[in-house]
Parts: sequence; C-alpha cells; structure tokens
Amino acid sequence: MSTPLRIGILGLTHDHIWDHLPDVQTNADTRLVAVADPHQALIGRAEAEFHCRPYSNPETMLDSEELDAVYIYSDNAAGPELTEMATSRGLHVLIEKPMAADLAGADRMLAAAAAADVRLLVNWPFAWWPQMQHALKLADEGAIGDIWQVRYRAAHAGPRELGCSDFFCEWLYDPKRNGPGGAFMDYCCYGALLARTVLGMPNTVMGIAKRLVKQDIDVEDNGMLIMNYPNAIAVSEGSWTQIGKLSAYMTMVYGTTGTLMLEPRNGGRLLLATHEQQGGVSVDVPELPVHLQNATAHFVHCIRTGEAALSMCDLNICRDTQAILESGINAARTGTSVSL
Repeated sequence: MSTPLRIGILGLTHDHIWDHLPDVQTNADTRLVAVADPHQALIGRAEAEFHCRPYSNPETMLDSEELDAVYIYSDNAAGPELTEMATSRGLHVLIEKPMAADLAGADRMLAAAAAADVRLLVNWPFAWWPQMQHALKLADEGAIGDIWQVRYRAAHAGPRELGCSDFFCEWLYDPKRNGPGGAFMDYCCYGALLARTVLGMPNTVMGIAKRLVKQDIDVEDNGMLIMNYPNAIAVSEGSWTQIGKLSAYMTMVYGTTGTLMLEPRNGGRLLLATHEQQGGVSVDVPELPVHLQNATAHFVHCIRTGEAALSMCDLNICRDTQAILESGINAARTGTSVSL
C-alpha cells in the first residue's frame, strides 16, 4: 500500500475548505499534516476538529513540515503567490475555482507548475455531480447532436444571507482580493467553465455586471456573460440577490436532436428531451468511480497515476476559463464585445 500523501493547507478564508478537510482526513491515501492562516480563530478550529499543526505564516509551515502537496483556500488574489511558494518546493497543488483573481495570476500559476513539474488541479464543486459528468459524456458522444447552446445559472440571496463566514465575505466583497468584481467573478465563472469544456473557446464575449439590489457592497450583485461561437451561444448567469432556489444551479445543454437538463447538486436528476420525448425523460446516471467522486480522491489519483485530470479540473481549460471571465468583465465595463 502506498504511503499517504502528506497534505498542508494554505489559507482557510475560503469556506469551501471545510467541505474538503473531512475528505482529506478520511481518505486512506492522504494525511492532513498542517494548516496555515493568519486568523487564529480559523487555525484554532482546524486544529481542534482535524488535529493538525497550526501556523500563522505559510512560509513557516512550508519550511517546517515535510509535505507532498498543498490545498490553497485563500482569497483569489493570493493564489498565485501561494502556488509559487508551494511549487518551488516541489509540492503538488489543488486550488479552488476560479484559480486566480485575473488572467495574469493564472498564467503565473501555470508557469510555476510547469517549471517544477508538479500537478496543479483546480476544484469546481459542480464537477463532482454524477449527473454533470454523465451529461458531459453524453454531449461529447453526440447523444443530442450538434450543440448550439449551453446555459448555466448560479444564484442565491448573497454570501452573507447564505451564511458564509465573515472571513469569506470580507474578500468576496473586495474587488481586488476576489478579482475585478463580485457576483460576476464568483458565479459567472461556472458557466464560463462549462462552455469552455463543451464548446471550446468563444470568438467574442459580452458581459453585464450591475448592482441591482444590495446597496451595502461595493461590487456588482448580478452578472451575465454571453459567449459567442461560430455556430453556438453560451450564457452564464450569476446572482447574489435571488430569493428561493427556483432555477438556481440549473444546467442546460441544447443540441440539434435533443436537450439535456441537469438538476443541481447531489441527488439531482439528469433529464433528456428528444423529438420523440418532448417532455423529457429521466436518464439513469451511473455511480462514479471512487477517483471521480470528490476533489481529494481525484487529486490523489492524478498524482499517483500521472493520468490527465477531469476536463473541468484541467489546468489549461481552467486557464482558458479565466481568460473568458476576464474578457467578460472587461466587456461589462466598456459595454462592448471583446474578442478572444
């Protein structure tokens, strides 16, 4: 049996980290060693719940511990520097979406991983939905013909209203630490990734970013990204002001012979409409193999085997997603269409 990978955590201000630490702790192929974050409350929680060594400084942790890999769960702007710290020490990296605050930062990360010859994967929560993986497989196999539109809507009432921690909200509402935006950066990135995965790179993008409801924040609370292809259109919507869950996280893939609709999150259905079944029928979704069930299992698998990452976590696809997102933000600012 292989020795478990020794994992260190750089940053705890991204609330998604608390979904991953139990996986790291229970996976037989990983061992949580240490965490680093300047906030005593966060490292205290990690130490108490997961029995790992706490550090207030990332460099001190990296210099003090024998590690194989790190998870980066800081704000988006800090990601490139932390990635360079880790890769310069020969450590593999898993980082949360959208990987950086801007395209320049994403490119720094690609260069750092390539120079160190280590794996760098980007985690996207919806990548582990069984219905998402199966829908992408069906689309790729031509089950709905030629795809002419992809649509994704990510929406809730707002980070604070959702119950995100003060540490998370502090940088989500910061147009420098999150990236040049709020809801657009946080939520339109998902649809940009989906479009890049299914359709490739768009020719041009358009964007809208507005503060429609929340007057107590300095960033937009709603955004829309439209991606134009020679024979297709993709739409990504992000909202921090939606009341209720109707339409939230719904995924649509439209083809010339059928339509796929994904209901969100674990347990959600995959529906297929065709000429014969206009109302749609539920598609049986196979159980995922262990290495495709969550970020930790997949990260370990890629490191151990050298196999390519799941397309949604692939470094180059995620870099392209960052380029689409940044172009969309620029388009929203200028009110023009931006070419890629």
